[in-house]
Amino acid sequence: MNSVYERDLDLNLLRVFMVVAEARSVTEAASRLYITQPAVSAALRRLTVAVGAPLFARSGRGLALTARGERLLQVAQPHLSALVEAVSAPAVFDLKTSDRIVRLGLSDASEEWLLPPLIRALEVHAPRMRLIVVPIQFRTVAQALASNRIDLAITVADELGSDVQRQQLFSGGFVCVYDSRRVKLGKKVTLEKYLAHDHVLVSYNGDLRGIVEDTLGIQRRVRVSVPSFVSVGAALDGTALLATLPHIVARHVMDKHAGLRAAQLPFDLQGTYVELLWRNARSDDEALCFVREHIIRISRTAAGNGPFRRR
Repeated sequence: MNSVYERDLDLNLLRVFMVVAEARSVTEAASRLYITQPAVSAALRRLTVAVGAPLFARSGRGLALTARGERLLQVAQPHLSALVEAVSAPAVFDLKTSDRIVRLGLSDASEEWLLPPLIRALEVHAPRMRLIVVPIQFRTVAQALASNRIDLAITVADELGSDVQRQQLFSGGFVCVYDSRRVKLGKKVTLEKYLAHDHVLVSYNGDLRGIVEDTLGIQRRVRVSVPSFVSVGAALDGTALLATLPHIVARHVMDKHAGLRAAQLPFDLQGTYVELLWRNARSDDEALCFVREHIIRISRTAAGNGPFRRR
């Protein structure tokens, strides 16, 4: 059976029918609808053909509903009224009672600084709202947004479609992180010292190349390649490895591993902007507006506390 939405029926005809049924006059209905009398008569003829039976009969100087017209009015009136009300009524959104699920795409570099304060904000302002965190990175974020797998994303991103909104959060450079109990770099890390050590890097491709190789063309002695920044602290702790990490990641890694220290790199390596991303079509979604506002506030606080630049 074909869907009712596929039938060739202009629902505006029902609106004309109901106004005529109430006014009992084509002239009065035309006045109320702000259209001409011929337009009203033409609409009624089209609806009569679609229904397959007369809907009105002459009654004195006005019109009276036929039995078929009465049945149509009884069935259509509550539904059309509900549709008009649904269109005209403002959307109701209550933070305190909303159990909305928000799907947030996060790169692993953003989980530490964002998730704890965001969860605390939800507990206070939207205690029933639920959060699903989906792992993404710059190569997968465009598809995740386009397929509606996520509502919002926080990551660095290349070119995206015109249907995606972008809010720059912050930008920062990189530092060298190491275990001071195993590595002695001195007051200044020279390029010679940097290259003399083995390194651990994060590679989303599962290879031995990282941002230093790809951006600067400098080849390190890579001993360990891990798929996530979450693993770097444990890889450095108690070893003689070095890691080149974004400032914000380095701060959280050192918070968890007391023996780790950070040093300035012997070259200039600036990161790109971390951005908040969402589709244009969801810009007026009140739940997502609330989450976006808190993400921006949290990122500003993080930028103010860390050794990276804020826009």
